[in-house]
Amino acid sequence: MSTTELISQAADLEAQIKQANKATRLSLQPEFDRVIHRLQAIGEPVPSRYWRLNATLVDEVAEDRFDNFPV
Repeated sequence: MSTTELISQAADLEAQIKQANKATRLSLQPEFDRVIHRLQAIGEPVPSRYWRLNATLVDEVAEDRFDNFPV
């Protein structure tokens, strides 16, 4: 995948995540994470908003796992 395609995919995923419900947001997180890490790996600057969004999603995934944890 080219750099342009990765940048476009990251922007598309960001838009989808911002519009999505919680379940869809959580399901898109692994793909978003892969895309931004691929951009970083090829030396492309990754906007800080992508890192912040990914961190928020990671927190939501962790929180969701613990919400279903039996006590």
